[in-house]
Amino acid sequence: MEPKVGNLRLMLEEVAKNYGAKTAVVSGERRLSYAELDEASNKVANALMGVGVGRGDRVAMLLTNSPEFVIIYFGIVKIGGIAVPLDVKYKIDELASLFDDSQPKVLVAESPLLELLAPALPRFKYIESVIGVGPHNEGKFLSYQQIIATGSAGRIEVELAGDDVAHIGYTSGPTTNPRGAMLTHRSLVAETAISAYGFQQTDKDIAVLFALPMHHVFGLVGILLTAIYKGSTVVTVSGLSISSVLEIMERRRSTIFMGVPYVYNLMVNAAEKDGIRSNLSSLRLCGSAGAPLPPDIAKRFKKHFGRDIIDFWGLTEATCHITCPPLDGTGRLGSVGKALPGWEIKIVDDNGRELVVNEPGEIIARGAIMKGYYNNPQATAEVIKDGWLYTGDIGRVDEDGYLYILGRKKDTIIRKGQNIYPADIEVVLSAHPKVAEVVVVGIADEMRGEIVRACLVFKEGEVATEEEMRHFCRQHMADYKLPKQILFLPSLPKTAAGEIYKEALKDIPLP
Repeated sequence: MEPKVGNLRLMLEEVAKNYGAKTAVVSGERRLSYAELDEASNKVANALMGVGVGRGDRVAMLLTNSPEFVIIYFGIVKIGGIAVPLDVKYKIDELASLFDDSQPKVLVAESPLLELLAPALPRFKYIESVIGVGPHNEGKFLSYQQIIATGSAGRIEVELAGDDVAHIGYTSGPTTNPRGAMLTHRSLVAETAISAYGFQQTDKDIAVLFALPMHHVFGLVGILLTAIYKGSTVVTVSGLSISSVLEIMERRRSTIFMGVPYVYNLMVNAAEKDGIRSNLSSLRLCGSAGAPLPPDIAKRFKKHFGRDIIDFWGLTEATCHITCPPLDGTGRLGSVGKALPGWEIKIVDDNGRELVVNEPGEIIARGAIMKGYYNNPQATAEVIKDGWLYTGDIGRVDEDGYLYILGRKKDTIIRKGQNIYPADIEVVLSAHPKVAEVVVVGIADEMRGEIVRACLVFKEGEVATEEEMRHFCRQHMADYKLPKQILFLPSLPKTAAGEIYKEALKDIPLP
């Protein structure tokens, strides 16, 4: 699918020309129009050029979801700079590792974060300028507010190529093995066009951005940039209050909501435990990604809110989404849909040989993939081969082209030489009426190679014995898949993006 324009600057300029007075971003009672976004980002772009930022220079961003994030992001990419958005929850040691890897010339951060970072900043010699966003800057750093108040809004004339890197998104542990996926202008614009097609998005849509950080491609590309591409409106909701986001969706007559399964689980719990009733009839699309969506959560969400949830699949290295189910609910149960236009997928074995229908193997994809990992050609060569991205996900494709995710290749449990896919066990356990969340991991075992550990969180007010859960498993799965260990936990450890941190579950000692 060919996008209308070739880079992010032209994308914003085009939509500002066509929808100038229309609201682009809503944050609380604040509204930012497309014309204001274009003008303010020009001011940031000119200010960045004024401190020496040019094509290929990295600019680190430590910003929460806000209009400022959107303005600054476009200000960076308009001049050929590379935006490096980072998680505001990271501690100094984690940030230091990512700073050292990306070596930003400029750091843009909210003032409270800068106060914490200030003592450590002198060690990062490559950071030449710091821009503070918010009050209490007190002249210590360049002021974003001053840039917006007095800066030049002159149009940016820097020549941009589609293959220029616009964004570095980190995909792995910040201190152990940072891998920054380089996303180009071409891939970002192409992916917004692809997502807009899959979501049937129009300028009439109102998308809610809640509990998905803009530093992650799900929030940035899947919601924000896709909305901007079509001239839609994005409503950002801060905090993690389920009652607040439900009230805002109802009041704003929102049409699109995206979230990870954890958020949908919280919404269901709010309805069942707190008696919250919200009219979400305006929603035409509820999407889930980041982790497999338990069928029980989807079923309960529809019961309480009257809306289906579609489960799609993608990853940072693929810029965002690769597949999407039909929006009319005619997809296959347990499937993440078919490859979107512009994408191809294949299932291959460990030797790269394509497998037959319904045979599980690694999913590889070709389309708007990353350019590579920043400053890491070896890691790039491991995952990009002959133009195909080796995703590390295990899946199968049925006779009609529907994709089913079985888990991560590295998460595949090999017990006595038999491959066990965690998703096969998770889908069974998630169907138990007392289970709210479940994750299955492999634990090293000297005799068997690995054993299966199931980690369960019960619905509020529910309890079950280990034997009850084992009996349920024996009824619904083959013996070789049966969990050797079953742990009952109050909650599951999660990343800022709502993804489950599986390594932590492997380290929990048995009671």
